[in-house]
Amino acid sequence: MLDYALLSALAAVIRTGSFERAALQLHVTPSAVSQRVKLLEERLGAILVVRGSPCVGTPAGQRLCQHVEQVALLESELRQELPGFRHAGPPVTVRIAVNADSLATWFVTAMAETRDCLFDLVIDDQEHSADWLRRGEVLAAVTSGAKPVQGCDSTPLGALRYVATASPEFVRRHFPDGLNAESLARAPCLTFNSKDRLQTLWTLQAFGTEISPATHWLPSSQAFIDAALVGLGWGMNPEMLVADHLRTGRLVALVPDQPLDVPLFWQRSRIASSRLGDITRAVLRTAGAMLK
Repeated sequence: MLDYALLSALAAVIRTGSFERAALQLHVTPSAVSQRVKLLEERLGAILVVRGSPCVGTPAGQRLCQHVEQVALLESELRQELPGFRHAGPPVTVRIAVNADSLATWFVTAMAETRDCLFDLVIDDQEHSADWLRRGEVLAAVTSGAKPVQGCDSTPLGALRYVATASPEFVRRHFPDGLNAESLARAPCLTFNSKDRLQTLWTLQAFGTEISPATHWLPSSQAFIDAALVGLGWGMNPEMLVADHLRTGRLVALVPDQPLDVPLFWQRSRIASSRLGDITRAVLRTAGAMLK
């Protein structure tokens, strides 16, 4: 039989990234957490945590952490069904991978529709969020891939629409003779991180070629808008976030009527859980109302 006191200590270390924060979460001392993790490693004959700043779970540790979270999810179902358990234990935490632009536009609305649940969100590009499901580190993810990860269901959400935007002053300065592939390649753009391919996808769609301009690296959805407003560069911004700026003329579309629609999918574990089902319904309902 698995010792869930030991497993809970392991999961707390991996999720919080330190023995000290895990101790605060479990209301014990850091020494007690360390002893529990060490005892579990000795019993299983495997290293489960790579000690560091932050502490990181090994593949075996991540797998056990996933098991603990699934058990907690199932136990939360019992608390709803059995009156004697209803007030026992903290709210269940559900870990989900989501891209930053979905979080900035529509996903928080879906979260707000789900009560008695805590969220632990992992931020990653929609083209890579499914990797978190494959590794068993999350229970659900917003992805750009329709093919379901093994053990998961995939449901289309709609498309998040992006517009290539810049300030009017930026356009006058960098495109005095009009916008084309050559002038666009000379103008600085905005890139979220090394996984961000939206600018490349849009230039392929709009001009039929890949363009690799100099870029500012800005890992923030709001920073993208702020940087475009002050003329730092051009970038792909979610239409929902820049609609007012486009209406007032503070931002302009580089190529009118040439948006980029990125299809999104909701992938969730097939674990039998009414709580995960509630989250899924809220996500699908919100996406249906807000996405293209």
